[in-house]
Amino acid sequence: MINKQKLIRQIIETLEQVYQDAYAAAMRAYETATDEENEAENKYDTLGLEASYLAQGQSKRVNECEADLNAFKKLNNIALADSEFITIGSIIDLLDESGFELILFLGPAAGGLKINYENSLITIITPSSPLGKKLNKRHIDDEIEIVVNNDKKNYVIRNIS
Repeated sequence: MINKQKLIRQIIETLEQVYQDAYAAAMRAYETATDEENEAENKYDTLGLEASYLAQGQSKRVNECEADLNAFKKLNNIALADSEFITIGSIIDLLDESGFELILFLGPAAGGLKINYENSLITIITPSSPLGKKLNKRHIDDEIEIVVNNDKKNYVIRNIS
């Protein structure tokens, strides 16, 4: 059984590292954009302009990472309680028709992030994602169908914690 508090702590640690990496990249981009050597020498010299666009994009990424991190820090005891149906904070164990197991965490943000937790790969999904919408409020033994790249996959919900 997965310890939800421990998993959330590991997600927060991972998101803190992602934030730190994004912040460092934004600072490097800012330094490049404001470096005297990148001032345009003529109208065709666009290195400084390109660097400023990169700095702007990196800054936006830092804000997104910070929002993801804050969303997970705000998870409260409700997210830690077990429920009979899937809701934010649920750990979902799916099984496809070929016996492949997929473990998901329905989180408030950071959709797509993968966490290695005690020899299991857990993927974070959000309620706004297509998979999150299909799983929201479902119960154990419910079946869902997912279409990815015109390939249909059927899953059964094996466990919710």
